[in-house]
Amino acid sequence: MGLILLILMIIVGGRQGWIAFLSLFLNFCYFYIGLVLVALHVAPLWVTLVLGTLILATTIFMGTEDLRVSISAFEAAFIVMIIVVSLVLLTEHFVQATGFSLENSNELEGMSILIGINYVKVGKMTMILSCLGAVAELTIALASGLREIITGQPFLKAPALLTSGLQIGQHIIGTTLNTLLLGFLGNFLALFVWFFGLNYSFGAIFNNKLLVTELVTVLISFIGVIIAVPITSGLVIWNSQKYVDKDEESQYDTGNE
Repeated sequence: MGLILLILMIIVGGRQGWIAFLSLFLNFCYFYIGLVLVALHVAPLWVTLVLGTLILATTIFMGTEDLRVSISAFEAAFIVMIIVVSLVLLTEHFVQATGFSLENSNELEGMSILIGINYVKVGKMTMILSCLGAVAELTIALASGLREIITGQPFLKAPALLTSGLQIGQHIIGTTLNTLLLGFLGNFLALFVWFFGLNYSFGAIFNNKLLVTELVTVLISFIGVIIAVPITSGLVIWNSQKYVDKDEESQYDTGNE
């Protein structure tokens, strides 16, 4: 399946398809290294911050050849990641839904879980990393679209560009949120069938640790995607204006010479 994926990505995407596959492989390597570090009792939060930054940088900078687009998208995604980290730390303090649930008891029976790892912190790490893919996808798509508008209409003012960015973001948000929601429903379909087959009450389902953890993760991902739209739009406009100013200064200095 991996070989088929690689062939299709090269056929459809050409050189960029190969680069995208390479970034996917690198992100898997980052994730494995992070897993090893957590198993060696390195603080999960610091591992998450480093791992998240590497994943965002690899995904975004290898996803487009336009440096101005990738810089704006990475800056926006990094800011959103910091906001998501703060939100996860606050939310998990009140939810306390991480760790193993009763549904995991059969798989864990006879095994020792006293391995010296705080699974609350691991749960926070999972929540943070789960939303980075959607955030990176939105920021790079929005930055690319807004950059095209700026290139085609260089005389548009910042308020008009911001309005255009928000309009583009509205279209992207719809598909991104549906992708996250359908992924959540598809991932938990078997568990839902089990809940109803065993006649779980609505209260038991709604308060189930597995369901609550995944639902909170999806909601945080929703929030991260939504706030990424104005942040990305603002940074693209800011960076574009900054580059324009530098170009004008360079032309002015060249003319004086």
